[in-house]
Amino acid sequence: MLTIRRSDDRGHLNHGWLDTYHTFSFDQYYDPAHMHFRSLRVINEDRVGPGKGFPTHSHRDMEIITYILAGALEHRDSMGNGSVIRPGDVQRMSAGTGVAHSEFNPSPSESVHLLQIWIMPRARNLSPSYEQKAFSEGERRNRLRLVASEDGRDGSVTIQQDARLYAGILDGDTTIEHVLAGGRYGWLQLARGNVELNGHNMTQGDGAAISDERSLKIVVSAEAEVLLFDLA
Repeated sequence: MLTIRRSDDRGHLNHGWLDTYHTFSFDQYYDPAHMHFRSLRVINEDRVGPGKGFPTHSHRDMEIITYILAGALEHRDSMGNGSVIRPGDVQRMSAGTGVAHSEFNPSPSESVHLLQIWIMPRARNLSPSYEQKAFSEGERRNRLRLVASEDGRDGSVTIQQDARLYAGILDGDTTIEHVLAGGRYGWLQLARGNVELNGHNMTQGDGAAISDERSLKIVVSAEAEVLLFDLA
């Protein structure tokens, strides 16, 4: 079964410096019908204005993944990490017992476009940790590249949950297939472009909750960028 969460149905807030869409309930957007899907708790599509950002704030007991679509984001946290995240980078922060962090768009002229993802961890009160890895466009071109997993296989970042995240940049006239093992669930988030998923048309910003489907077929007519979550 596929249930499409349309882009226009998401929560939307525009704070001037931040234009954000929420797939699931988050902050000032509350929707009891869309609290989470399996362990996937947050997919926020954010556009942060030049020279703006999120001031230092705290989280705990959450796996936080940042995926940049355009621009750059500067990160600082209470673990002593500092980095700039760019397209192709996947940042993972396990908040665990508590982490304070900030994100800032260092560009004086360009916005940064990103997806912020939260996954509920397998246990509470884990030790906080941080990881960032780069995945080239070639690694993600016309395939689903594993970028996050519970065991860090194939060079992916490690998350504290039985979940796998794949990223793909797909050319037009391309078909990609993915098989879900028995008892597993999926979520496809369309970051850019248009695709057809098992016969269902999806446009930029749409998400699809997937259950009781073993085979996924993604058909692309023009370039698109997708994130696929394979979930317990």
